[in-house]
Amino acid sequence: MVNNFWKHTLAMNRVCFCAAVFLCGLVYANPFEESASFKAVNEIDALLSSSLSKQGVQPAPLCSDAVFMRRVYLAVLGTLPTAEEAKKFLNDKSATKRTTLIDRLLERPEYAGYWTLKWADLLRCKAEFPVNLWPNGAAVYYRWIHDSIRENKPYNRFARELLLSKGSNFRNGESNFYRAVANRDAESLAEVAALTFMGVQTGPWSSEKQKQMAVFFSRVGYKGTAQWKEEIVFRIRKPLESTDVVFPDGTHGQVKAEQDPRQVFADWLVSPKNKQFNENIANRIWYWLFGNGLVDPPDNFSDENPPVHPALLSYLAEELVREKYDMKHLVRLILNSAAFQQSSFPVKRGSQQRQELFAAYPVRRLDAEVLQDALSQIFGVSAKYVSEVPEPFASLPNHYRTIMIPDTSLTSSFLETFGRATRDSGLVSDRNNGITESQMLFLMNSAEINQWATNFIGQGRNRKNNTGKPNVPREAADEMWLQILSRYPTGEELKTAAEALRSGTPAADIVWALINSTEFLCQH
Repeated sequence: MVNNFWKHTLAMNRVCFCAAVFLCGLVYANPFEESASFKAVNEIDALLSSSLSKQGVQPAPLCSDAVFMRRVYLAVLGTLPTAEEAKKFLNDKSATKRTTLIDRLLERPEYAGYWTLKWADLLRCKAEFPVNLWPNGAAVYYRWIHDSIRENKPYNRFARELLLSKGSNFRNGESNFYRAVANRDAESLAEVAALTFMGVQTGPWSSEKQKQMAVFFSRVGYKGTAQWKEEIVFRIRKPLESTDVVFPDGTHGQVKAEQDPRQVFADWLVSPKNKQFNENIANRIWYWLFGNGLVDPPDNFSDENPPVHPALLSYLAEELVREKYDMKHLVRLILNSAAFQQSSFPVKRGSQQRQELFAAYPVRRLDAEVLQDALSQIFGVSAKYVSEVPEPFASLPNHYRTIMIPDTSLTSSFLETFGRATRDSGLVSDRNNGITESQMLFLMNSAEINQWATNFIGQGRNRKNNTGKPNVPREAADEMWLQILSRYPTGEELKTAAEALRSGTPAADIVWALINSTEFLCQH
């Protein structure tokens, strides 16, 4: 229902914002699509195109440069391009400018910050109930995740370090993997490991299979120290009742008396031959870039929920193994594909299935943190986050980027309203990107946004004509559209804005209208 709403309203925007001639006679292209049709540029596209063809579905044409630029900034950095960055890219005539932009964005420090947010949601980086890492533990855990993403740590090593982690929750960030759970029994730890590294929910498993999985985590122990709320994760040096163990795929293994059972499980899990481990992370990366997984939701791998394009998922997993689990390589490969660079408008209008099959780029609302940072960037304002719990690190400096808040216990009414992830379970359902009345009322009626829009107009250049009356001449309109929508306005939009101003509409209302548009509020 939500995706249908956004798809319909974005399509309406497309009709209203059709390409037109500027008042001076220059023609601006369709702001959403290229004239070029879908053409395979790598193996991702070949496999997708083949699968769609078998289902009688035609992929969408490529998106415009403006849409691609905004999309890739949001996908890689979780932030909008500045007006200057947008102008520079749109005015670039190079045939390879999209690839060049992808490479440049992947090397920016904001990449690690935004992708740490994604991993922190999955790994339940949260100080308070029900996880209770405490602020020090959450901060150390977040820093370990961030450092791992920044150095592009191979995924098999990343997973192994989490599974075999031990030590102080205040000094060994990865040890918080075993603390970021509501319950610390072996069954709960096994459930978290299966969800995180296999994309599987163990609830439907037989009780026997659940017990076999729990054996690997039955020797994880916890003990306190003299430091307040510090806790040590350690291995209980007690042999298992039986040396024979059964892996989730039904194969058998051996755990020697002196071995940590987690080591045996980790060896099985991160083996290049373990299809489920490889496909899970490939699917998760695809989900983070598209908003839908090839297996969707990405935390429900099962026989009843097969991938929509099995050969494509297998290829992505195999490519990850070939590249020694280089996650950034897989991100780059997907970003350069025509699949990622498709228009959001299916060839056959009105078909939600086209987006679920990736015959068009899926439309979804911006995450709460990304939306807050976008508003802060456009209007030059700061947001404040505090925790109601009287703990250390209970507030953050005003200049802190929202996507880099290490702990969801630090929050604001805006983030709560727009469905920021709770990080209670690590499931994608912890985040709610649905549409609510309170969100719409806030965006339409907020005195704060109205004041921001008024200040935005007052600080801009050429906001009045030579009679002293409000105006939207082209230079000022370009600046406004580039900052908010990351593109130039069309002639039709300029005409509509000019007519509104002549009828007495305040210039700030144009800013308000752009902020409330589906084009701004959605990733598309």
